[in-house]
Amino acid sequence: MKQSIKIIMSGGGTGGHIYPAVSIANALKELNTDIDILFIGANGRMEMDKVPAAGYNIRGIDIIGLQRRFNWKNFLLPFYVFKSIHQVKKIFKEFQPNAVIGTGGYVSFPVLFTAQMMSIPTYIQEQNAYAGLANKLLTSKARKIFVAFENLEKYFPKEKIMITGNPVRNDLTHLSSLRSNALLHFHLDINKPIVLILGGSLGAKTINQTIAQHLDFFIKNNVQLIWQMGKNFYQQLSEELKNKLNHPTIYYKDFIFEMHLAYAAADIIISRAGASTIAELAIVGKPAVLIPSPNVTDDHQTKNAKALSEKNAAILIQDSEVKEKLIPQIENLLTNHVLKQQLTQNIQQFAKPNAAEEIARYILNDIQKNEK
Repeated sequence: MKQSIKIIMSGGGTGGHIYPAVSIANALKELNTDIDILFIGANGRMEMDKVPAAGYNIRGIDIIGLQRRFNWKNFLLPFYVFKSIHQVKKIFKEFQPNAVIGTGGYVSFPVLFTAQMMSIPTYIQEQNAYAGLANKLLTSKARKIFVAFENLEKYFPKEKIMITGNPVRNDLTHLSSLRSNALLHFHLDINKPIVLILGGSLGAKTINQTIAQHLDFFIKNNVQLIWQMGKNFYQQLSEELKNKLNHPTIYYKDFIFEMHLAYAAADIIISRAGASTIAELAIVGKPAVLIPSPNVTDDHQTKNAKALSEKNAAILIQDSEVKEKLIPQIENLLTNHVLKQQLTQNIQQFAKPNAAEEIARYILNDIQKNEK
C-alpha cells in the first residue's frame, strides 16, 4: 500500500503569513487528495484560530519574536528557541514529514531550522520585496525559495529562486459576475461610486482618523463607503460617529469576512501594502491607493508599494502624509477616468492567479524526485 505524503506547513503571526500557507495547503490537496498536512504555529497567535477555521490541524509551539528595539523579552529568546526546537523535534518524530514549507513569521524559524538539522527537505515562500529575517537565516539549506517580486538575488541564491507570485484565496476570479450580489450584500447603490477602506484586521490609525474626519465629504458627494475599521478601532469609532455612520451610503464593520464581495463592489480601494493584500489587489485589478504601515519590520510595506507605484500600477501615500493627501487623492480618482484606467491596466500586470498551484506542483514533483 502506497504511503501518503506528509507535509508540515509553518507561518504565522499575521494574516500575511497565514493565508499564503493555507492557499498552498489547499493547492496541495487539490493536486493530491491523499496528502496529509499539519500546521505548526505559535501558541497564542492568530494562526491557532485561523488555521483550524480553514479546515487544517495545527500544533502549537512556544516561541517569541525578536524585538527590534531594546526589550527585556529578548533575553528570553534563546530559552524559547531551544524549547521550541525540542517541541518541533517531538512533532516531527510523531508525524514523520516528507517536507516542510515555511511562509515566514518568527514561528517558521524553529520549524524549518529543525527540519534542516534532521535533513528533511525545506521550502520557503517569501511574500515581500524585502526578505524577512527568518527566511534569510534559513536560505542556505532550503531546496527552493518561491518569491513574488524580482531582484531578490541580494537576499537569496539566484539558482534557488522561483518567481511565482503570492498565493491568494480562490474566490477572487470572476469578480465582475458578483457585483450585483455584492451591492445587495452591502445595501449599496449601483449608481454611486464605492470606496473600499482597508487597514488590516487590527485597523490603521491614520487611515481611520482621516476617514472619520472627512465623512461629510463622502456623504455630501454621494460617495459610498465600505469601511473595515479593524478590531482595535471599531468600538471607539462606532460610538463617536454613530450619528453619521447610520447614513445609508456607509457600510462599516470591524472585519469584513466577505472580502470577495467587498472587492467586487468597490470602484476604488484604499489599503495598507502588505504583500498578500497587494497580490489580491493585482488579481482584483481596480485603482488602489497604498498606504504602507510604518510599524512593520524593515519598512517592507513601503518597498512592496514602491514596486507598484514605480510602474504606475498604484498610488503611494506615506502614512505621515495621509491626513494631508488621502482625501484629495480620492477626489482626483473619482473624476480622473484616464488615471483610473491606467492604474487598472498596470496593476493587472502584477497578477499571478496560479501562484499556489505552481508552488504546490513544484514541491510535489521535487518530493517524488527526492524519494526515487
